[in-house]
Amino acid sequence: MAFYLVRAKPKKERLETLKEEVNSGKISKLKPFEQALQYSLENARVDTENRDYALWIEEDYCSPPLAMERESVLDQYFNDISVERVESEEEAWNSINDKPRLWGKKK
Repeated sequence: MAFYLVRAKPKKERLETLKEEVNSGKISKLKPFEQALQYSLENARVDTENRDYALWIEEDYCSPPLAMERESVLDQYFNDISVERVESEEEAWNSINDKPRLWGKKK
């Protein structure tokens, strides 16, 4: 398995639509990433070093990383997407969990 720390700049004019798709569970129905992408976007954080960017952890097997996710979802809602390989999904999430949630408080 390969895990990545994703850093991307949300398209402000599209952010509300993405929020609706995340809240409705629509992302979780997209194959082949289904729940993995849903979970990542539900738990996305605001990059406190540059508040114009969001952060999340993504499991991916594509080369280049996130190729299918970008084509299906991410390029519609984000610009300037970069990835950094991480050793552990848990450690990576723990490294960003103290940052504010992109969508505000979890219900």
